[in-house]
Amino acid sequence: MAMKLLYTPSLSHSKTTTLLFFSSKGSIPISGSINSFQWNPKRDGFLLPLRRSVKACVEVEQKKSVTETDEIKWGKVSAVLFDMDGVLCNSEEPSRMAAVDVFAEMGVQVTVEDFFPFMGTGEANFLGGVANVKGVKGFDPEVAKKRFFEIYLDKYAKPNSGIGFPGALELITQCKNKGLKVAVASSADRIKVDANLAAAGLPFSMFDAIVSADAFENLKPAPDIFLAAAKILNVPTSECIVIEDALAGVQAANAAKMRCIAVTTTLAEEALKGAGPSLIRNNIGSVSLDDIFSGGSGSYNENMLGPHILHNSEQSSPSMLEEGNSKTMDRQARTNVEDFSTWGLQGSRRDMLRYGSLGIAVSCLLFTIANWKAMQYASPKAIWNLLFGIKKLPKPFDQNEGNPNNERIQQFVNYISDLDSKGTAAVVPEFPNNLDWLNTAPLQFRRDLKGKVVLLDFWTYCCINCMHVLPDLEFLEKKYKDTPFTVVGVHSAKFDNEKDLEAIRNAVLRYNISHPVVNDGDMYLWRELGVNSWPTFAIVGPNGKLLAQISGEGHRKDLDSLVEAALQFYGRKRMLDNTPLPLSLEKDNDPRLFTSPLKFPGKLEMDVRNNRLFISDSNHNRIVVTDLDGNFITQIGSSGDQGLRDGSFDDATFNRPQGLAYNARKNLLYVADTENHALREIDFVSETVRTLAGNGTKGSDYEGGAKGTTQLLNSPWDVCFEPFNEKVYIAMAGQHQIWEHNTMDGITKAFSGDGYERNLNGSSSTNTSFAQPSGISLSPDLKEVYIADSESSSIRAVNLKTGGSRLLAGGDAIFPDNLFRVM
Repeated sequence: MAMKLLYTPSLSHSKTTTLLFFSSKGSIPISGSINSFQWNPKRDGFLLPLRRSVKACVEVEQKKSVTETDEIKWGKVSAVLFDMDGVLCNSEEPSRMAAVDVFAEMGVQVTVEDFFPFMGTGEANFLGGVANVKGVKGFDPEVAKKRFFEIYLDKYAKPNSGIGFPGALELITQCKNKGLKVAVASSADRIKVDANLAAAGLPFSMFDAIVSADAFENLKPAPDIFLAAAKILNVPTSECIVIEDALAGVQAANAAKMRCIAVTTTLAEEALKGAGPSLIRNNIGSVSLDDIFSGGSGSYNENMLGPHILHNSEQSSPSMLEEGNSKTMDRQARTNVEDFSTWGLQGSRRDMLRYGSLGIAVSCLLFTIANWKAMQYASPKAIWNLLFGIKKLPKPFDQNEGNPNNERIQQFVNYISDLDSKGTAAVVPEFPNNLDWLNTAPLQFRRDLKGKVVLLDFWTYCCINCMHVLPDLEFLEKKYKDTPFTVVGVHSAKFDNEKDLEAIRNAVLRYNISHPVVNDGDMYLWRELGVNSWPTFAIVGPNGKLLAQISGEGHRKDLDSLVEAALQFYGRKRMLDNTPLPLSLEKDNDPRLFTSPLKFPGKLEMDVRNNRLFISDSNHNRIVVTDLDGNFITQIGSSGDQGLRDGSFDDATFNRPQGLAYNARKNLLYVADTENHALREIDFVSETVRTLAGNGTKGSDYEGGAKGTTQLLNSPWDVCFEPFNEKVYIAMAGQHQIWEHNTMDGITKAFSGDGYERNLNGSSSTNTSFAQPSGISLSPDLKEVYIADSESSSIRAVNLKTGGSRLLAGGDAIFPDNLFRVM
């Protein structure tokens, strides 16, 4: 999410406004996004003389017969295959700039022009081609490609950053409305395809297929990618239209025996002609349905090439030129009328504006009604921060610059000093008197917390990202335990049932939270500080003034440096007070923790044949086995210590295990070892435990495919076993996906879900999204798995052949980004 070092925002965005932004995929955004309509000036920006308007109306009546004739010549069209870079997304130039950055890090000077000959050939060839030309020794294309993606995704492809070409969304929608299948067929790797589509605001669900370079050895100009797309769509190659911008792409379309419409967004028209496209257009916004269905012969489009040439090369007389100009205007008029007809409307531009405005207003109303719960968490301050309060992270604070820790801390000290001297830091409002507190008596900034550096943690106990940062908070509490520093958890409930004090108390006990926690059920501090996501941290000085805000996971170093800098700065000013807070920890006052044999058990599994019940005794870090009447049989992980150790039942250790799945044929139990980020296997024959995937480190790999412990996982929460193919399916709550582990070859990889946190059902694994899936069960016919999708409050079914999903109950069936709707 974001790190914000805060001065008072100003409308002028002066240089002293320093709001810093780190990005991270792991946090939970509250607000949804709305796709916006874009006008195409090439279609609507003209005036028609009266004489030509009349002529246009006459020719519109003749259009049907003309189009039918043209379609016979052009041939049947059933699908449109869109290239991504340079066609759907204005990403060619950013890609070249990212590539220049990669070579700059190697100490090799290149220019964006050096990459033109290799556009559209895939990232490995794109980078490797220039490396070969420049004579770079020891060039590793895979390492370079990995670094290229890191730079490109971090600097150039932020979600909804507007890199989509005007007209792309409209053309795709029109094709879908006309019954055409649409696909993305790109030489880019899938990670870049997903990022670009998200940055362009093009939902994955719009496409019937997304084909990327990952699965292919031969990239464009080879036809493999286009042939695969046609096969997935179940459409003959002769009925496919390709829209491309690169020579390699046009050549690949020709090799696949497909018609190709080339656009001049990357290369000039003369350069493209040599590859032999069927048509050439300026950009995707100037490609019409007439181009796709009839080769442009029935509308305003020109420049048809190859066997479909419309105009000969004879010299034109002045009268012919005049007639040609008139025809061009007539074609534009017909296109305008046709566009209205597509939506069931026919009339002037004023009519389109009127009905379009009405449609947008109605859409906004429906969106507001559907997302009312989410909008309750917005505040004027949060909107101000989003619109005016965030700037790019200055280099002095960039933790990747290699600055020594002391130098980095000094930079934060300088920042705090500057903030203090200007006197512009906001005063954090006092906690309301009527709030309930856990682990302590009620606290006040002006009384108990005066003289202390305070870290406010805005969290909610259902949020997996909030759970992921608890080790960071524990690290800070231990490091600064003898200093005037404290963490205060501000519980800001997402759902109404999470406001219940006993539920929060159980969460405090379950996660062993030892710092003060306040139940801010009405989200008073959330709104006052303009917080807009979980988790968010606010650093408060000993004078009660806000120093910084950071959102999301992965900011331990930032928080550590800020706390250290604040203690140094205010210590020199003698403003600190190290008087201990009056803590009374819940874990010391709950008798259940001392009397119950189990401690927050998470999941169950049964072995009916052998009369056994398996229990994941999560907070005792063990697996307990009883009979079906609850009589103790054995335990695995008897020490109760947190750890990731394989071995005998007595020696093995776990870390808050959750899901269990039993393999009856081999007498094995699979365990989702959640906080070890691992998949474990318990063998009841040899009485041993081994790790199948994960090594204790939280991963961020959204594809997988590695064997054994080299494949990192991210908070696996539940598992189920499919006996026919001997696969373990994993509800990967930490990155909102369903994964599979093949017990035959040891490979673990993503099975369904693109990793974006939302409630999106699609026909395949690539256009499906989940939101913290926390439960998974196999259907009786072994064809589906049922998913408890926690954050979307829904139950869903995933097809084990396609990876696509369907909604069974709960959630918002219309707006996939609305994660606030409950039954």
